Parts: sequence; C-alpha cells; structure tokens
Amino acid sequence: QVQLGESGGGLVQAGGSLRLSCAASGRSFSDYHYGVAWFRQAPGKEREFVVSISWLGSNTYYADSVKGRFIISRDNAKNTVYLQMNSLKPENTGVYYCAASRILTMKPEQYSYWGQGTQVTVSS
Repeated sequence: QVQLGESGGGLVQAGGSLRLSCAASGRSFSDYHYGVAWFRQAPGKEREFVVSISWLGSNTYYADSVKGRFIISRDNAKNTVYLQMNSLKPENTGVYYCAASRILTMKPEQYSYWGQGTQVTVSS
C-alpha cells in the first residue's frame, strides 16, 4: 500500500509562486519505483492532468498550460515530490492532488493511489 499526503497550498496573488509537496509512505512506494503525477480539479470540473515525473526523475511531462511556469522534482531519500508553481494565474485555482502509479499517464483513472488534495487559490 501507498499513502500520499499533499501540503503547501494556499492563497496567492496572480504572478506569485507556491511550492506544493507530496509526501509518500508505505514500503511499496520505493520497492516498486512509483512515478507521481499532479492533477488539478477546479469547482464543477473534471480532474485534469498537470505534470508527472518518473521514479528517477529522468522523465517529466507537463501539460501545455503550465510549461515554462511549473517545475516538478522529487527527492527519493525523503519520499517526497515537489511542484514549484511560478507565475500563477487565476485559472490555476483548484484542488491539487498527487497520485502514484507504476505507469504514468494523463488519465486519472489509471492511478491507484491518491492524496487528499490541497487547495490553491490564485486571486486576480
């Protein structure tokens, strides 16, 4: 089993920055080399893919809307994945979830493990 927990959300003005963290626990996370993705869910909308990172961090994939502004990284010694969000826009508002899977895709239904989410609100 894998447990995930997000932190770092909050209220920020447009143009500002936030850093989200996703802390993983459970032996399976390191034993099976899980990749991690971040998804965002805005009110009344479906959960959408933001970015993913492979176990070693050598492969990352960003949604077009965040390329050049968001940076994903991970520290496997700490079992933690980070999402640095810069130049934030009001449309980035939503609940951010991290999810783990051995196979990384853009489809949320392919992920077995999820955190509880952290709220990010960007004011204009």
